[in-house]
Amino acid sequence: MNARLNYFADPTAAKALKHFMTAGKALKESPLPTATQELVALRVSQINGCAVCIDMHTKEAAAAGETSVRLNLVAAWREATVFTEAERAALELAEQGTRVADAAGGVSDEVWAYAAKHYDEEQLTALVIMVSFMNAVNRLNVITQQPAGDYVPGQFH
Repeated sequence: MNARLNYFADPTAAKALKHFMTAGKALKESPLPTATQELVALRVSQINGCAVCIDMHTKEAAAAGETSVRLNLVAAWREATVFTEAERAALELAEQGTRVADAAGGVSDEVWAYAAKHYDEEQLTALVIMVSFMNAVNRLNVITQQPAGDYVPGQFH
């Protein structure tokens, strides 16, 4: 499979993606727990069908010590017993924030309150930006059919 566009060869893409990478680095350095960041990135990417991001975040999470059991169960997190209440709140917020076109109400007050119960304002801010950031990156990759499978942990950080 070949990508429709080579972002690394295009000067406009290179300029824009430099800023995306800076935003991604800022999120990685946020007080939102690394495990939560990777689980949310993975779940958003699963919903959007972004293979390259699923590849990346599965490998990054594993390199950070995440277990294969938890990674395999992210897609069915509601029925899984391996996630904390805080992670469940983040995953629900991520799902509602990703499916805004499917559910015109966006993120419900109940889901927001549940997330706010587990995360302080700085962490919530990072969580909201993470969900938005992943949705944008997923769309860049899905539209151009970026191939997956070759990612190496740490490649973009």
